[in-house]
Amino acid sequence: MNSEELNVAVYNKMNREQAIYTDWLLTLPPEEILQHSYEYTVRQDILFAMEYMELQPKQCEALLKSKDIIGDVLSDFNKIETGYMDIIRDCIEGRADKMICLEAERKEAR
Repeated sequence: MNSEELNVAVYNKMNREQAIYTDWLLTLPPEEILQHSYEYTVRQDILFAMEYMELQPKQCEALLKSKDIIGDVLSDFNKIETGYMDIIRDCIEGRADKMICLEAERKEAR
């Protein structure tokens, strides 16, 4: 297989994995589905990222040996310290500051 075919094969395998995960998830009661919402979302993001990536043939071949590529990537992702909560906090503060500025502009306009 050439590089493009290998990348497509990896994506297709990951897509099947996500379909199986989704089918399993839908067998659960709603409360339990909600408990898996973060995992589902990150798995979707991993699949989405792969759609726009171009891995080297050796990388594709290595991933194709995995029983669960998305699960393995998710496991690695969960071990990484991300600034996710810092970004959320920055967004909250940023929104509050914008609202303060808008309120001040409204008061000045009166």
